[in-house]
Amino acid sequence: MSYVAFADRDHEQEHHDPETFFTKYIWSQDHKVIAIQYGLTAIFVGLIALGLSVMMRLQLGFPNEFNFINPEDYYQFITMHGMIMVVYLLTALFLGGFGNYLIPLMCGSRDMVFPYLNMLSYWTYLVSVIILVASFFVDGGATGAGWTLYPPQAISQGTPGIDVGIILMLVSLAVFIVAFTMGGLNYVTTVLQARCKGMTLMRLPLSVWGIFIATILGLLAFPALLVSAIMMLFDKTLMTSFFMPAVSSMGIDPGYSGGSPILFQHLFWFFGHPEVYIVALPAFGIVSDLISTHARKNIFGYRMMVWAIIMIGGLSFVVWAHHMYVSGMNPYFGFFFATTTLIIAVPTAIKVYNWVLTLWEGNIHLRVPMLFSIGFIFTFIHGGLTGLFLGNVTIDLPLSDTYFVVAHFHMVMGVSPVLVVLGAIYHWWPKISGKMYNETLGKWHFWMTFLGAYAIYLPMHYLGFAGVPRRYFAMGNTDFLPDSAQDLNVAITISAIFVAASQLLFFINMIWSLKSGPKSDPNPWDATTLEWHTPDHPPKHGNWGHELPEVHRWAYDYSVPGYEDDFIPQNVGADKVPAGRDRDGEH
Repeated sequence: MSYVAFADRDHEQEHHDPETFFTKYIWSQDHKVIAIQYGLTAIFVGLIALGLSVMMRLQLGFPNEFNFINPEDYYQFITMHGMIMVVYLLTALFLGGFGNYLIPLMCGSRDMVFPYLNMLSYWTYLVSVIILVASFFVDGGATGAGWTLYPPQAISQGTPGIDVGIILMLVSLAVFIVAFTMGGLNYVTTVLQARCKGMTLMRLPLSVWGIFIATILGLLAFPALLVSAIMMLFDKTLMTSFFMPAVSSMGIDPGYSGGSPILFQHLFWFFGHPEVYIVALPAFGIVSDLISTHARKNIFGYRMMVWAIIMIGGLSFVVWAHHMYVSGMNPYFGFFFATTTLIIAVPTAIKVYNWVLTLWEGNIHLRVPMLFSIGFIFTFIHGGLTGLFLGNVTIDLPLSDTYFVVAHFHMVMGVSPVLVVLGAIYHWWPKISGKMYNETLGKWHFWMTFLGAYAIYLPMHYLGFAGVPRRYFAMGNTDFLPDSAQDLNVAITISAIFVAASQLLFFINMIWSLKSGPKSDPNPWDATTLEWHTPDHPPKHGNWGHELPEVHRWAYDYSVPGYEDDFIPQNVGADKVPAGRDRDGEH
């Protein structure tokens, strides 16, 4: 078995502990330090995206009031906000951050299989972020093509940032995909090859399952984005015609011929829809672990949850063109993609039912991680239901490019995963820092974020039904829009500023915790998974000291009748299990 070979290297690895500040904190090969590096970088760039969204809302809520926001700036803000949040924040944070931190600890291994490659993946990711942010400061500014970067608009005259801005965006994406590939190969190989003794695949925590399947999706889907970025880069710099048709731009023939803009859309969305689940699946797994732990109840239907994750991953590759109904596709293709979109809702709904049934009659502790988890269930259900609207061709056509799409996408792909990110940070913060945070401040943070998010996005559904188009710098005097549309835009803007400001509570709480917070118990939540049972707290380099753990059961033995505590850790021997209960939690 692979874990035996890995365990045989224990003593050899002990001689390679980091000895200097640089090898311990900068050029670190420790998966935990790399996870924190990923997390801090992703949060930093995410704050930039948050600031851009506030400026967009200021323009929409109070048009013509801010001289520093012109139409070119506005479209650059849209593009950079969307790309940063989807790729550079959420993907990097769930996989590079939580994936790096949790996989070795939850699998019972000392580190990633390829620690040096893991280090390179972070620094390559950082280079991609630097290239992206640099586009704000070049002549013409960042690209304003929209985060989907559709040609021919993306590289044609009249679009902001068509010179250096779009080139830096495409290069940054290519570098990011290289970074993700290095990290992704590590995550998959570690899960498959470096689990400790007794840790079968069907004993893995669902957090690992979500990250594992999401990584496989990324390794299969990101190449589509990579080749499309390179092909568009060639169209821009070498005047090829992969995506650029024979067009006249601003009265001038730019010299393109024979390209297909629709081809780019297919390549982009072949990446873009699996990308939704590259973010969603880790969130599904993490929220499952949080709910089970803080409800003191075993996860309902563990095997069903695993297979639902796998089914969602597979089906995510056959629904991409539901983003392209307005492109003029053959109605039979529309029928196919509408059908597969409804089918993928089935395993997703199974997960929602299982979360609710896990909560049913549980001993629920409404601590901060649990509040964020329950908040996720609400926002994900609401976002998913509006997705059923947009998955239907006849309903999608009139709603496409309205604020209904913005509301749906942000509820399911913005608010929901961010709530999980925050809940997960609160949950694993004691393990990461060795300190406890302020519970009251955390609850204020949750309620302000949760209620504020609804105040932003519920009204947007009405704006969409009213026909308010998205990506407009200003609506002007549009006859078909009621006066209430602008009133709602003002209210939404105020709510957005409120939510953005409320995130200060999170940073205040974490900084206070590091400086003055009380020392945490090694297992403050009485959790069963391996990361809470390391010999050192927080875990040191190598995680497990002289001996790797041995797993005897699944990850969800909570409230077991006849056992002295209300939980049984995974590394507790079979001799201590109550009679009549096997090692995987089934009677």
